[in-house]
Amino acid sequence: MKRALFPGSFDPITLGHYDIIKRGVKLFDEVIVAIGVNSEKKYMFSLEDRKRFLEEAFKNEPKVKVVTYKGLTIDFCKEMEAKFILRGLRNPADFEFEKAIAHTNRKLSKIETVFLLTAARTSFISSSIVREVIRNNGDYTVLVPDSVRVKQ
Repeated sequence: MKRALFPGSFDPITLGHYDIIKRGVKLFDEVIVAIGVNSEKKYMFSLEDRKRFLEEAFKNEPKVKVVTYKGLTIDFCKEMEAKFILRGLRNPADFEFEKAIAHTNRKLSKIETVFLLTAARTSFISSSIVREVIRNNGDYTVLVPDSVRVKQ
């Protein structure tokens, strides 16, 4: 089985993440969306909310599994028997950052990283932009799947 892990904090999931996952299921037998837990990081949304947003967004997609994890992504890949890490690239800065991580992961584990370019219509969206729009009472709904709704 070709299984890929798509790691991230998903605080919250954006239409860019959604697009990468939808395209990833065409390439892999299963895409495991893995929400990383970092106790040092301040999140806008609870882990439970982030997981629920993802599960609701992909409730009709049997090839998508949503899980949470702590520790190194490559260790979790081994635990989940995922041979690939799926990542989306929005711009050259993303590429440079992700390239270093991909080289390190391959050196430590032999796990390959597969990069998908984000769709032009979503390439400007990041979770940090969405959080800023939410904090300032803007219309965040055009940036995220329908499963992400905030009581303001």
